[in-house]
Formats: sequence, C-alpha cells, structure tokens
Amino acid sequence: MFVEAAEKRRPLRMAACEEAPAVPPGQVDVARGLENLPVSAWPPGAGPGPFQYTPDHVRGPGADMDPTQITFPGCICVKTPCLPGTCSCLHYEENYDANSCLRDTGWEAKYAKPVFECNVLCQCGDHCRNRVVQRGLQFHLQVFKTDKKGWGLRTLEFIPKGRFVCEYAGEVLGFSEAQRRIHLQTVCDSNYIIAIREHVYNGQIMETFVDPTYLGNIGRFLNHSCEPNLLMIPVRIDSMVPRLALFAAKDILPEEELSYDYSGRFLNLMDCEDKERLDEGKLRKPCYCGAKSCTAFLPFDSSLYGPLEKPKPSMCGPAPYAFLSSKQLTLEGSLVRGKQLAPLHKERWWLPGFAS
Repeated sequence: MFVEAAEKRRPLRMAACEEAPAVPPGQVDVARGLENLPVSAWPPGAGPGPFQYTPDHVRGPGADMDPTQITFPGCICVKTPCLPGTCSCLHYEENYDANSCLRDTGWEAKYAKPVFECNVLCQCGDHCRNRVVQRGLQFHLQVFKTDKKGWGLRTLEFIPKGRFVCEYAGEVLGFSEAQRRIHLQTVCDSNYIIAIREHVYNGQIMETFVDPTYLGNIGRFLNHSCEPNLLMIPVRIDSMVPRLALFAAKDILPEEELSYDYSGRFLNLMDCEDKERLDEGKLRKPCYCGAKSCTAFLPFDSSLYGPLEKPKPSMCGPAPYAFLSSKQLTLEGSLVRGKQLAPLHKERWWLPGFAS
C-alpha cells in the first residue's frame, strides 16, 4: 500500500499543469523540470552554483524518519467535503478558504496553528480544498542575482495574501549530522540549515533539521528580511516529518523579492524576549534587507556551535498516532539560517499551537 501511495504523490503536484510549460529559449530551468512550472534565472546565461534539485524532503544522515514514508491514515470523506467535525484531517477548523488561501495570516492570529492536509490515503478527491501545499508551485518564480545578498528569489506575477508560494525542502538530518556540518563551515560559506523543534503536550521535544545545501529546492534561495512578505508554516501531509511551507503574508507584486524572517517570529511580531536577544552584543552578520525597520543584523543563536554531541535518543516510532490523538501540541521552530555570505545566524521561532 505504501508503494501505491508513493506513486500517487507526483501526479497531484502536476495536477494544475498536465504538462510543464517549456523553458523559454536561452533560459535555464533551475528546477530542472521537477516542478509544475519552470523557474528561470537572471541574468540570462548565469545561474547559481551546482546542487541537486529535489522538490520534496529526502532522508539524510542520522534522520529518524523517512519523509517519503506514509505514516498517517486517510480520511473517509467520499460523498461529503472535508470539513471540521467529519474529516479526521481537520481537528479544529479549515486550513484554507475557497481561494486556497491560508486562513490565519492576519494580525489577529497571534500564533501559527499546526496544519494537516489530506494525504494519499484519504478517500477525498484531488480537488479537495484541504490539498494545497502538495500541489506544488502555482506561480512563476525566478532566481536572480542580488547586489549584496548573493542569489535571491522573486515572483514574476502577482501573489495574493495567504496563497502558498513554495516549500523549503532538502535533506532531513539527525542532530549530530546537522551539528557536524555547521562545525565544518567557514566564514565564507553560506548556511542553509533550518531546525524545527516541536513541543508535544507531554513535554517531549521533536526535532527536525533540514539542509538544502546539496539536495534542495528553490526555497534555498530565499533571503532574510526584517519586513518579510512570506510566512513559514510546518505542514504535515503524508509523514510526521513537517513540510516547511511558505505562504504570502501580504499581497506580493510582480518582480518583488520573496523573503521571510530567519528568526521565524510569527508575522514578524517581536516581544521583549526578542529585543533582549537582539542586544546580546554578539558578533553579528549585517542585514541588507533595506527595510525601514531593519535591525541591521541577522538573527543569531549559537546553540548548534557547542561541542559535538553524540546522536540523541529518538522519540519517533509510535509518536505520530499519539501526537494526532492527543490534539495537544506546541510548535517551536529555530531557524538556523545565515545565507548572506557570512557565518551562521539563528534565533528562536515560536509557533505555539493549541492545546485542548
């Protein structure tokens, strides 16, 4: 059954475009034909350094779980649409509206809520409203060379607030491997590692480390901004391993660079604890986002720079079903990012969910 389910993943991603549009003459498709739409590069004839493209997470060294393994049961919504109260994938409320926009992107939403989409084992159809991230790219994007930040990513068309833009995909690593790779970096290396720490109701912490340095998608080209236009939300579909989905936090105009806050603050909200972290006096990497509210430096956290540790005991196994049945969860992500041509910088990203 797992094999059949895995084979169903790719057709849905291509559902919006039965045939991927051809790449214009003289342009390179950075996605190498693996996305719904080609991703061009600018200037013509130029392109980022070599890396292996993957639109989805892949299992890397030390990972406890295979992100391609189907671990969630499916809903049985055949004759009725997937709605809270009847669909097992929707515990509290609908994730998306009729226009495929994420519901909780307004300032009234203080925290990001965990998102579970219908999966390949669900009996609802491919047109179910609770299938958004799994459909892949829906907007034409372009990788381009910036003045001070290396390569960046921008949109070539208008993106409404709340729409899914792209994922941040790469190798899923174990803690010791993520730490080892960080220790091997030099001051000239770009860092792409993201760490997600999720607090389960019983006090356990689930950690996910994603590194798109060698295997990754276009999300690796996103730069930091102190006034970002994207919001990162962990979304679970087939596996307990979260897919790091980026949604438009506001209407985004054509040719506008896409960015998110490396600190991971939900909707860029800063509390007193955040301000204290920004004033720690550490050696900081300059920020070139150009926003009016720019803090002048990228977020920094040295937690993964400590002495190399042995692999931590895994809490994975029966966790996926206990996690779902409890309906009690808190999400805390730590974005370990510092791509703008200098050392790693990280700050905590709080995403408390709901506990019933």
